[in-house]
Amino acid sequence: MKNQIKKIDCLEGLRDLKSNSVDLVYLDPPFFTQRNQASFSKKEGRSISFADKWNSLSEYGDFLADRLLECKRVLKDSGSVFFHCDKCASHVARLVLESVFGYEGFQSEIIWQYKRWSNSKKGLLPNHQTIFWFTKSSDFKFNPLFEEYSPSTNIDQILQKRSRNENNVSVYAKDANGEILISGHKKGVPMGDVWDIPFLNPKAKERTGYPTQKPLILLERIITLVTDKDDVVLDPFSGSGTTLVAAKSLARHYIGFDIADEAIKITEDRLENPIRTESALLANGRESYREANAEALMLLHGIEFFPVHRNKNIDAIVSGEFSTGPMLVKIQKDNESLEEAVLGLLNAANSKHSSKSVLIKTHDDLFPMLIDVPQEIVIIESPAYLIEIIAKETKAQQGGAPNAHPRHASCLPLRSGTSRATGERG
Repeated sequence: MKNQIKKIDCLEGLRDLKSNSVDLVYLDPPFFTQRNQASFSKKEGRSISFADKWNSLSEYGDFLADRLLECKRVLKDSGSVFFHCDKCASHVARLVLESVFGYEGFQSEIIWQYKRWSNSKKGLLPNHQTIFWFTKSSDFKFNPLFEEYSPSTNIDQILQKRSRNENNVSVYAKDANGEILISGHKKGVPMGDVWDIPFLNPKAKERTGYPTQKPLILLERIITLVTDKDDVVLDPFSGSGTTLVAAKSLARHYIGFDIADEAIKITEDRLENPIRTESALLANGRESYREANAEALMLLHGIEFFPVHRNKNIDAIVSGEFSTGPMLVKIQKDNESLEEAVLGLLNAANSKHSSKSVLIKTHDDLFPMLIDVPQEIVIIESPAYLIEIIAKETKAQQGGAPNAHPRHASCLPLRSGTSRATGERG
């Protein structure tokens, strides 16, 4: 009974499986949210939903226990169970898992952390879910995975071998002459139990519209960690089929159960035509998204603002609420004319409904502006630009150049509707 998705209650489906026949069970059951989970799939053109309402935590716990006992039976001695949950009833899930697999079967509490859009709910924004890892025995299968070293890691920690002394304390290994041993090639830092994996973007091609769909990257990591090629992966609550698609892509056999027609249809379509969204964040690192001009933003020192990343026309948003809408700030780039900067900020201001935004001028242009500065834009000159002007005028004065005089007006900010490049009112 391999490589199949079956419409059936997972308790019945599990009872049909042979004992000691599965290498990994991944469960993403209802979370005890006490509401109906629903979403709309544009691709399918229909709503997708399932009920997650219970009479009590006790009823929920019994539901899990019945199914986990069967999971243990079908699991090989070398197998693992990964149980996905959140804050709603993770305490209940942990107790049930320990009652079935024993405290000694507990291996890790994995925290899947991610960044999500904000909401207006009072309290801390939930930015993680929990995955409990239990094993059937101490002889479980495990394939170590490694991560990059932290930027703050000392180079000696990377290059030198480690050993344990008579007090079982980790120390640098030394040879017979007392010289520190160089380790040679290292794979990195063994993977920890906090996984920074992006939540599925609503516009990701991988999205099916299923309300609780998990990213393929997450399931691929779990499957790689505890199974080998041709092993059997079971998902009793297969939902949108992410576990089965991940297993197939990694050359594992798969078994999935679900009671919803929509889930079965989505899973079959995905298995036939798998789509995987590559994560630029994982590939390039979260810091790669911090593209705000740090040097330019130093011009805003002394005021509260939010730096804006990955936006060519906005560098910052001034903190606070304004009747004119959000106050945007743009800093003229080195290779950007003042006219280009004005038009760029104006476009951003219109799209963000801002009727008063600030452009910081950083240099003179070879050609004058051919447009009037719109009322929505206030142009001010950066301190560096003003100092450069004063320095040039001071040198000109000292050299006796004709018509040389301090430009005191340059020290004043240009107001909206005024362009010093044209000298005209807008």
